[in-house]
Amino acid sequence: MTSSAISRPGQRERLTMKLPEIDWRLALALCCIAGVGTMMLYSTAPLSWKPWAGPHLIRFGLCFALMLVLSLIDIRVWFVLSYPIYVLALLLLVAVPVIGHESLGAKRWITAGPLSVQPSEIMKIGLVLALARFYHGVSAKDARLSWKLLIPAVLIAAPTLLVAKQPDLGTAILISATGLAIMIMAGLTWRLLVLGGLAAIVGAPAFVMFVMKGYQRDRILTFLHPEDDPSGSGYHILQAKIALGSGGFLGKGFGLGTQSQLNYLPEKQTDFIFATFAEEFGFLGCFTLLALYGVTIAIALRIASISHSHFGRLSAAGLTATFALYVVINAAMVMGLAPVVGVPMPLMSYGGTGMVTVMVGFGLVEAVRVHRYAEITSGRGSLLL
Repeated sequence: MTSSAISRPGQRERLTMKLPEIDWRLALALCCIAGVGTMMLYSTAPLSWKPWAGPHLIRFGLCFALMLVLSLIDIRVWFVLSYPIYVLALLLLVAVPVIGHESLGAKRWITAGPLSVQPSEIMKIGLVLALARFYHGVSAKDARLSWKLLIPAVLIAAPTLLVAKQPDLGTAILISATGLAIMIMAGLTWRLLVLGGLAAIVGAPAFVMFVMKGYQRDRILTFLHPEDDPSGSGYHILQAKIALGSGGFLGKGFGLGTQSQLNYLPEKQTDFIFATFAEEFGFLGCFTLLALYGVTIAIALRIASISHSHFGRLSAAGLTATFALYVVINAAMVMGLAPVVGVPMPLMSYGGTGMVTVMVGFGLVEAVRVHRYAEITSGRGSLLL
């Protein structure tokens, strides 16, 4: 490391002096997306701050403040806490079937008095940090192909299976896809990717028949042929497609979407809010919104690329990958290109848990930006600044 890097501003600065180091372009992009989400929740109410738009805006304000606080914490702290966070999340996932709160046929929450925790959301952060710490101490050769890759494979497989058993197929897919993305970014050889892909294709029928729940198998069949049950299992996809198509190029206008206003579109404030947006603002609005998401992802990946530590690079890139997968899976689900798996559109869909996860993730991304000159030089997380 050069002497100029060592002499750069670092952890000895007061916290207030670190605020200018935050990437405010990323913060502005997040505010714009949340603003669009608030606008759509106001429209679907219809045209009322209650019951969704007002709470959504308040939650974002609180989560934005949390993001700023987390961005000021040195990445050495996150390095040290990475494995403990993962282990805590894993223990909570193990405890869910025993003490978890059941809702709509699934156990996903642990409730203690007024406090409710969804361990799978903690795992989304914990897995990224644990994999980033593991690869920080692994050579490039071992990251490509070695027996050591069994360790990240187990780190990914354990929470994926526990979450799928809840059952929560959408989150399980998100966790496994994020883990695979980090392995690829760390340098995984293409040979293993090809072999893994072939194994997945061969094992898919057995997984669908013997591991998936009955309603999950129905979702796969419905995705392939939604018109076979237009008033039952295919209703969600068909109504979302109608909303997308009726929006045309420019949309019907703010508050004028018939699918949402007349309650034809199910879950219009959560999983299918993108369809609501498409009907009111059309193709042009969807293109602009997805471009805004793209800009957010590009800025976050740029932050990952300038970090001086491998842990910082993989943490920021992995958390950005989680956010990107949210967007891709939800958009594909709404457009009928993927089964309905209950993945929300980040910062637009109503719900506090997903928003907290996203903003905590971006708080860590901003922490990588603020402490980009910090170098982790040992397994214990010591830094040179």
